[in-house]
Amino acid sequence: MNAVEKRQQKEKEQMIEQLRRMPIIEVACTKVGIARATFYRWKHDDSAFSQIVEEAIEEGVSFINALAESKLLGEINNGNLTSVMYWLNHRHPAYGTRIELTTHKQKDELTPEQEEAVMKALQLGGILPPTPKEEPHEQ
Repeated sequence: MNAVEKRQQKEKEQMIEQLRRMPIIEVACTKVGIARATFYRWKHDDSAFSQIVEEAIEEGVSFINALAESKLLGEINNGNLTSVMYWLNHRHPAYGTRIELTTHKQKDELTPEQEEAVMKALQLGGILPPTPKEEPHEQ
């Protein structure tokens, strides 16, 4: 292994360590002192490195998630009501966001024009497939 390969191997190892702590490629590249283009070239050319990078990023995301959750719990312990509500909205089913759907019975039938407008709206909204166009009949 020549000097360039040794340097690149050391930089790759440093990138992996940085990504485990902070899973943001730009930040890791800056701390290691390499260009993003270099990082992406290494990732493209070296499948083993690419796999290790993906694992390091997942580990880094888990680390940051745990850190953020501990900060949130600290704020809850400090009586921060915004943090309390955030936790309840996202972790307690009784406080989660709900959608209520109400309907009413239609007393009268739709006119053909109203029915056509409803069908067109449902098709445009992607709820119903478009009506197939009829082929012109040959005579």
